[in-house]
Amino acid sequence: MTASTTRCAVLGDPVEHSLSPALHRAAYAWLGLEGWHYDPVRVPGGTLPDFFDGLGPEWRGLSLTMPLKRELLALADERGWEVSGRARAAGGANTLVREAAGWRGDNTDLPGAVAAVRERHDGPVQRVLVLGGGATAASIGLALCDLGAREVTLLVRSADRAAETLRTVAAHTSAPDVRALEPAAVQHDGGEAGGVPAADVLVSTVPADAQDPGLLSACGAALLFEAVYDPWPTPLAAAALDRRTALVSGLDLLVHQAALQVEQFTGRSVPVEVLRSAGEAALAARGHG
Repeated sequence: MTASTTRCAVLGDPVEHSLSPALHRAAYAWLGLEGWHYDPVRVPGGTLPDFFDGLGPEWRGLSLTMPLKRELLALADERGWEVSGRARAAGGANTLVREAAGWRGDNTDLPGAVAAVRERHDGPVQRVLVLGGGATAASIGLALCDLGAREVTLLVRSADRAAETLRTVAAHTSAPDVRALEPAAVQHDGGEAGGVPAADVLVSTVPADAQDPGLLSACGAALLFEAVYDPWPTPLAAAALDRRTALVSGLDLLVHQAALQVEQFTGRSVPVEVLRSAGEAALAARGHG
């Protein structure tokens, strides 16, 4: 690294699978930013303070993924960093930018999810069924509230672990319903079958091996928002493709939120298609294209 080097990274654990390096590197190349680097850095939960203590002045921007999005808010408060209102509303920050006055936290998942939905779907989003209760579920759920969601149901494996997401969504719409995620109990004949409520949008933030594709027909959703992008297609995504149901993929979310991160890191914008092409190429290289 030289004096003119600018460093950015995605932090998380695990992080080796992340497509963010492919997206950001493509953006920096398109912008002609020589000397800009973006790398995956493994940062286990609970070690975020130690990571920041070791950063030099060449560091400019950071993307955060599991399990750090919520940890960052506590660290920001402890160290007096600025945090955007939408990051606090979502209960997690996925973006950190170094400015003259210090680090600033933000959440680009929320506006990225709004943009991803409206790119693929212009129908109603009043009734939402969300699989999972982590920080990504909170951001997407909040984004759908911004788009008009009035009834939100969370299907979760652990109600205790979903408590923060429940509070986040409850602050922006009527109190969400919380039910146990039990795929084996789902009956695939529509409506309220198997205790699955009808929904305009089905959101999945759970791993592929925790999915029951029958949920899509059981809830009757016109849109699937599948936050996972690898492996692809997931069982739910395959069901959506078979049914010709509108589909927002994890890659769609990733490219829209990454475009917003790039703008914050560099002060310049890049077309979403530049990032999407880079992501598709990276997935194809993994054998998922």
